[in-house]
Amino acid sequence: MMEAQDNLSLEGTEQEEHLQDAKQEEQPQEAVNEQTEQQRAEIPATQEEIVARLKEIAKSDDMAEKQELDALKQAFYKIYKNSVNEAKAAFVEAGGMAEDFLPAPNVLEDEFKSVMNDIKQKKAEALAALERLKEENLQKKLQILEQIKALSATPEEANQGYKEFKELQNQWKEIEPVPATHMNELWKNYQLYVEQYYDQLKLNSEFREYDFKKNLEIKTRLCETAEKLSEQEDVIAAFQQLQALHQEYKETGPVAKELREELWSRFKAASTVINKRHQQYFEEKKAREEENLAHKTALCEKVETINFENAKGAEWEELTKQVLELQAEWRTVGFVPQKDNAKVFERFRSACDKFFVAKAEFFKARKDEQAQNLSLKTALCEKAEALKDSTDWKNAADTFRELQKEWKTIGAVPKKYSETLWKRFIGACDYFFEQKNKVSADQHSEERANLEKKSSVIERLNGLLESESENKLDELKALMKEWNEIGFVPFKEKDKIYKAYHEAVDKLYKALNMNAARKHLDNFKNNVKANLQEGGNALQKELERLTRSYEAKYNEIKTYENNLGFLTCSSKKGNSLVNEMNKKVEKLKDELALIKEKIKVLKQELS
Repeated sequence: MMEAQDNLSLEGTEQEEHLQDAKQEEQPQEAVNEQTEQQRAEIPATQEEIVARLKEIAKSDDMAEKQELDALKQAFYKIYKNSVNEAKAAFVEAGGMAEDFLPAPNVLEDEFKSVMNDIKQKKAEALAALERLKEENLQKKLQILEQIKALSATPEEANQGYKEFKELQNQWKEIEPVPATHMNELWKNYQLYVEQYYDQLKLNSEFREYDFKKNLEIKTRLCETAEKLSEQEDVIAAFQQLQALHQEYKETGPVAKELREELWSRFKAASTVINKRHQQYFEEKKAREEENLAHKTALCEKVETINFENAKGAEWEELTKQVLELQAEWRTVGFVPQKDNAKVFERFRSACDKFFVAKAEFFKARKDEQAQNLSLKTALCEKAEALKDSTDWKNAADTFRELQKEWKTIGAVPKKYSETLWKRFIGACDYFFEQKNKVSADQHSEERANLEKKSSVIERLNGLLESESENKLDELKALMKEWNEIGFVPFKEKDKIYKAYHEAVDKLYKALNMNAARKHLDNFKNNVKANLQEGGNALQKELERLTRSYEAKYNEIKTYENNLGFLTCSSKKGNSLVNEMNKKVEKLKDELALIKEKIKVLKQELS
């Protein structure tokens, strides 16, 4: 009974220390926002990409993260709002009044809401299933508690049920999760019944030492695993894995008393390293965000100090370039502290909006310039219409591209002419390029047909390899001739189809050579048997001749292989020479193998 009490005391002390240290190792508040920050960095840049990402989430078996869904929703409406603001600025810049502007509808909003509703319904179903699982696990754990309680009834039952008790402990560890409202009560009852069991348990020293040994192995492994986490580059993942190790360490039974403190100190030291790295990571992130805030504040000040009150003509374009460069630089700066994000963004946007509104008002007064632009663009329309039926595809295409570039250099025209003039110009451009593309499509269609023909030749070559036909060589040559008569294939498919063709041809030639060699050997065996019946020393002389021939071919192969070692393939000619020599060596090796088989036949008959 004293052993059982010592064992219980040791286990209880360790568990209390683990619970205290686990509280000290709790994840800092910054970790709660880490996943959110990572997801913000990965938010798609367009509404289409956001909807596509939501569809991936809806199809996934994993539970959707609320942080990512919130970020996607915020980004979706932010992109639409920004597009409306840009369209409004362009409308004003083109001469329209801000109060007359009507935003385009958010065309993807219905699809976005539909997918979001699907995700919410799926998430609700998953949460309901999780709650059912928790209730089932609760009942399982309550049943285990009753079984442990029954084992604790008498010392005899405790001793006899030790194996069952250990199995129940393993089952208890494997069952999770349970409703949060029952967690503390379950743990307290579990501890109580385990203590009662140990009070009744009369383990001999062999069982006790065996338990200590197994627990020592487990906790030593946990220490080693925790120590290796310091080598992991992903600080967040290492910290999360450490929490799982702490849970397993806490649920593992006691070790020998003299090893307990040493082992826990080792595990705690490894945990401290990971926790310090984790804390340092968030401190560095916070410092970066402060630097980004200072950077973005400086950008706000630069936009605010741009003097455009007396700007004239081309000065507006230079000032616009400066503002756009500052906006581009703004997009390269990372996140700022969340509490400052909206404030600094609103300051920057307000300064930019002030500039572009002033620019629009300036150009509104330049209607004479717009009239000139109307004349220039009308002339471009006439040039495009005169050229649209040309069949000099290259020169005409170059001219059209130049006309399009010139169109872009001409400023705005009066709004009432803008859409009509653009449709007239783009209509002529589209007509020409559609005719040009039709011609190109016919050429591509012919090349695709040639590709199919050559693929068919390759299929028949591969089929010939398995054929029992006696005219394989003639059929092979016919297919090779057919291949050579087929025209060009698409350029990107050329190398692939060429390689497949030559691999098939090489296999057939190799198979044909092997069949010829096998037939030659069979004839040789028949001749040997005939000579053997006639008597004499003809077989012995043939053996000597073949032996000399074997040595000669062996030396010839070695000579070729030595020469190949000195050759390079820096040119097509050099590469061709190497290929020819390699083929020669392969042929000699086949002949050498045939001679070897003949020698083997003669030796068997003469023995």
